[in-house]
Amino acid sequence: MPLYEKKYDVIVVGGGHAGCEAALAAARTGVSVLHLNLYLDNTALMPCNPSIGGPAKGHLVREGSALGGEQAEAADASAMLVRWLNTSKGPAVRALRAQCDLAEYARHYTMKIETQKNLEVRQETVTDLWIEEGRVRGVRTKFGFDYEAKVVVLATGTYLGGKVHIGPKSFPSGPLGQTPSVELPASLRAAGLEIRRMRTDTTPRLHADTLDLSSLTSQASADEPLSFSLWGEGTIHEGYFCHLTRSNRRTHEIIRENLHRSPLSMGWMEGSGPRYCPSIEDKVIKFPEKESHLIFLEPVSRSNKEVYVQNFSTSLPFDVQLAMVRSLPGCEHAHITRPGYAIEYDYVVPTQLTPWLETKAVSGLFCAGQINGTSGYEEAAAQGLLAGINASLKARGEEPLVLGRSESYIGVLVDDLVTKGTNEPYRMLTSRCEHRLLLRHDNADRRLAPIGRRLGLLDDERWNRLLSGWKRIDDELERLAHAKIPPSDELNRELAALDSAPISEGTKAVELLRRPGVPYSLVEKYSPSPEPPRGGEALSLEVEVKYEGYIERQGRQVARMERMEHVSLPSDMDYGSVPGLLAESRQKLEAVRPYTLGQAGRISGVTPTDIHLLSVWLNALSRRKERSVAAEE
Repeated sequence: MPLYEKKYDVIVVGGGHAGCEAALAAARTGVSVLHLNLYLDNTALMPCNPSIGGPAKGHLVREGSALGGEQAEAADASAMLVRWLNTSKGPAVRALRAQCDLAEYARHYTMKIETQKNLEVRQETVTDLWIEEGRVRGVRTKFGFDYEAKVVVLATGTYLGGKVHIGPKSFPSGPLGQTPSVELPASLRAAGLEIRRMRTDTTPRLHADTLDLSSLTSQASADEPLSFSLWGEGTIHEGYFCHLTRSNRRTHEIIRENLHRSPLSMGWMEGSGPRYCPSIEDKVIKFPEKESHLIFLEPVSRSNKEVYVQNFSTSLPFDVQLAMVRSLPGCEHAHITRPGYAIEYDYVVPTQLTPWLETKAVSGLFCAGQINGTSGYEEAAAQGLLAGINASLKARGEEPLVLGRSESYIGVLVDDLVTKGTNEPYRMLTSRCEHRLLLRHDNADRRLAPIGRRLGLLDDERWNRLLSGWKRIDDELERLAHAKIPPSDELNRELAALDSAPISEGTKAVELLRRPGVPYSLVEKYSPSPEPPRGGEALSLEVEVKYEGYIERQGRQVARMERMEHVSLPSDMDYGSVPGLLAESRQKLEAVRPYTLGQAGRISGVTPTDIHLLSVWLNALSRRKERSVAAEE
């Protein structure tokens, strides 16, 4: 094949959320990037529910914003309704969720990519990897060109060997009837990568004008200005609603009567499905005691009449789907615009990746998004951002960026993938994070923005805005520690309304704020600040005060655990020579090849005893090396 005239630093394959973030991140750090997309009109396509955020997922989006990513901006630009979730469960799990206009979301990304300096985008189908001597050289395409680059990022989503199932019907396809990538998997296998199958499901789409929503409970957007982006001013969204309905006995009867017609029952699907977002037929089978399941009817776009039926994914035949949908309250006369389906696709077993998302088998080849076994736009974008950053660093010959579990949800996500692997679509959950109180939505900027700044992903204007906000918080914390609030009848009446004890003498403002249920707004009312925190800054300040003891305790736990993260394991470690290691532990250590003692401890099946044995062995190796050096001298 002819070689394209230009050589690039980085090639990104795939135009979904991971691919877009990878291409933008790499280009913004100053390297030359070629972004290859199967179909340019599907840039940042949202083939499932066009929603962004939610528990843990919203944390990923906010962290991406702090690092200079684009998903938060896209969500804010396209949001139709935005709400806080988990507000009653504490600040650690409080998260934003937005229902987005899928067309506006895609347009935002498309414009950013097509106007980004150092970034070229082209519609091409990649058929092969170009690999020489264990190092990637570029890619080969169906249009007849070889493209050369120092680094390649694969972000192929569910297109890799994609196959759609709707009842007894199955056919090669990407999501929503798009063209799949059928040649590339063979090239990945030839490169020595282990490839497996996975599946995910989606729901029918309905025509809004055929629904009767008048009897259903509706949820509106929050009545306060909200934004995912650290740079957004926040917007109050009006005019769009989410409506709640439920499945019922008739729905479940229809499903049970037709289970024999599902592709899974017929044995036509080999890939593992999502545990945390199961199909409606899976719910009916696994929870027979439940008479109903909550279902959300959510808008898809301002520019069409489609409604997404959240929590109702299915791969049953079309006629069955129609009967199921029409059994739901409010949907008795519903018209299905697009049926639900299951899609199977190839993914790379993620334990073959380094903590910076480079494949161990091929130098310079990175993977990000659903190709790594994840599910969700947020998980994909987070990986794409990290892969794009590290692709740029690799191209420049610099050390990679590794985010630890105590630094970010992104770090938890990647560590889970590369250390534990996954046999089912991986979804980010707050329960996966050991240090949730340290990794809150409100402090993502403090944790990660300095990294984004160092990498050149945050310009002077954004960085200075952050510095000003942090100063306001710090100054106010200092003021509250010294300011005293005198007792008054009015204050005590307000405290009583909050079920808080009255004060009889002057009380430090910080001590009043530390009380459960007492908001910063009340404290500031009776002890006015010359420059109070703005917007979300007040929430961050309040959390820092109210949870100070817990935050300090988690900080000490992190410090103890991080000692093991600084103990490196040799890449050529001979685990067979470590006395006492269990055979199962040895096999898993050899398969993953952990980079640190801390990572080794997180491998499923590796015991604390194994870690102790490794530590002893490493100390023995160190002493041997010291004696050898001394003898030579």
